[in-house]
Amino acid sequence: MTLQIIILDGEALNPGDLSWGDLEQLGELTVYPQSEPSEVVSRAINADAVFTNKVLFNKEVLSQLPKLKYIGIFATGYNVVDLDAARQRGIPVTNIPGYSTESVAQLTWSHLLNLTFRLSDHDASVKQGDWSRCANFCYWNHSLVELFGLTFGTIGYGAIGRRVAKIADAFGMNVLAYTPRANSNRANSKAADHFVRMVDLESLLKQSDVVSLHCPLTSENQKMINAETLALMKPTAFLLNVSRGLLVDEQALADALNSGHLAGAGLDVLSQEPPDLSNPLFHARNCFFTPHIAWATLAARKRLLKIAVENFRSFLNGKTQNDVTAIM
Repeated sequence: MTLQIIILDGEALNPGDLSWGDLEQLGELTVYPQSEPSEVVSRAINADAVFTNKVLFNKEVLSQLPKLKYIGIFATGYNVVDLDAARQRGIPVTNIPGYSTESVAQLTWSHLLNLTFRLSDHDASVKQGDWSRCANFCYWNHSLVELFGLTFGTIGYGAIGRRVAKIADAFGMNVLAYTPRANSNRANSKAADHFVRMVDLESLLKQSDVVSLHCPLTSENQKMINAETLALMKPTAFLLNVSRGLLVDEQALADALNSGHLAGAGLDVLSQEPPDLSNPLFHARNCFFTPHIAWATLAARKRLLKIAVENFRSFLNGKTQNDVTAIM
């Protein structure tokens, strides 16, 4: 019997520049560009395998999908699936860590370089004729910041946090890192690169000129960047978040930016996506956005799809979970 494979929100991963051909060889494939929550069960009711990026699979949804044998997540994060409910059903769930490390690091630094030289503001100024009217050969409309010698702090020291830290070192910055795992067991901190100093969260926030978030969202760290933790940061510091929007209390961040307690923020993620236009950060001082694109370079998406297919093929071939990028 032909396997029924359903992709519930394929457009984000593949807006038309990739091929689903490798998945089509493994079963009868149906791809939906997007799926509303009310459509998930009816679309996946006969599925042997489903693939999702941001479509939620909670306990209620899973209980209505009796044929389901496999869930593949087109992402690193796995909070879209109720893992306990899937485990009770014996349904393996796979995610794709590591595929976007280089792209996410690249956008992290794109945001920081924009903040330090205000690239977007100067570009707009030039196009408005300010340079043409300038009496001197150059001008700047914001204070420019040199990174050399400043302190870069990464919250999270997985693959992305480590890659970002290496770039910070290349810029001549002092590098701090905080990860609960390392700080709960000081011996683990020895695994850090020689140029990284592992510290507690409070020390990182107080000492860093740049704080960059590179950690998964958990129930423990939701809104870890809040009024209390922002108050520890330098008023000249920048905050970067290309990880998960819910790591940040957005009203508290807007207040810190508008009051001048924080110099600026570069954000690729928000607590609600797509965001509501009432988001307080949209009117905050020195806050710059990209629409959750750190993962979305063509090279990264090709890697993601390739690994997703390899995971599913390994599952079909009866390999153990150690042979695939499985989270359960």
